[in-house]
Amino acid sequence: MRFLENMSFGQYVPARSWVHRLDPRAKVGALALLLTGVFMAERPYDWILWAAALWLCAALSQTSVAFLLRSIRTVLFLIVFTALLNLFFASGEPLWQWGIFRVSREGVELAWTMALRLTLLVLFANLLTLTTSPMALSDGLESIFSPFKRFGFPAHELAMMMTIALRFIPTLLSETDRILKAQLARGADLDRGSVVRRMKAFIPVLVPLFVIVFQRADDLAVAMEARCYRGGEGRTRMKPFCWRAADTAALVFCALLIVGQKLLNWVIG
Repeated sequence: MRFLENMSFGQYVPARSWVHRLDPRAKVGALALLLTGVFMAERPYDWILWAAALWLCAALSQTSVAFLLRSIRTVLFLIVFTALLNLFFASGEPLWQWGIFRVSREGVELAWTMALRLTLLVLFANLLTLTTSPMALSDGLESIFSPFKRFGFPAHELAMMMTIALRFIPTLLSETDRILKAQLARGADLDRGSVVRRMKAFIPVLVPLFVIVFQRADDLAVAMEARCYRGGEGRTRMKPFCWRAADTAALVFCALLIVGQKLLNWVIG
């Protein structure tokens, strides 16, 4: 259970970096552009381009790539499962086959492509949460969605739910780690035996975890009501947003990366 000790996904790390000082709206927009480019990537030099972009973003945010890579542990099973699914069940002329499982050249290409896409998606998204406080992210998302309020879209409520969900990730990981250590101190064996036995051994962990989740949710609701929280109508921000030239430069840079990728594909063919 050591993976819980170094989990980085969903955490905010305060710093005075260039990325930290960007407007949260610019960071959300930049993330959307970066993910668009990642999902358009197919060839090896495309992945080199986006890996270099990730390294540059990490350097500008004063975040080590090693610390950033820890977030992969959260979704490693999903990445491996998706890659294997595409590897064994993608259409194409089979290179190897055993029963319903077959490996084709198209399947191999699709497997590593999907694995790289999911990996970069998680890393770029984690970079956003590492450099943006939950409150700033909530205000930024609300500002982005605010034009849709006239159509009845609950911009403030959606932004608040997303922020609370992100904020609770490190809290839940911390509580899970605490419960695991308590169970191990009582002699629980969670790492041995068959899959069924391990699942049964986790029941004493999951039950108190669910109880704690509901307790934390109730405490949060009471705290919000005690502070007279009534939704987003008429609420103001302690720190109003100020769009600067650096925010525009960040969006332009991300857009130029997509243009550069398309030009590279056109030149190389």
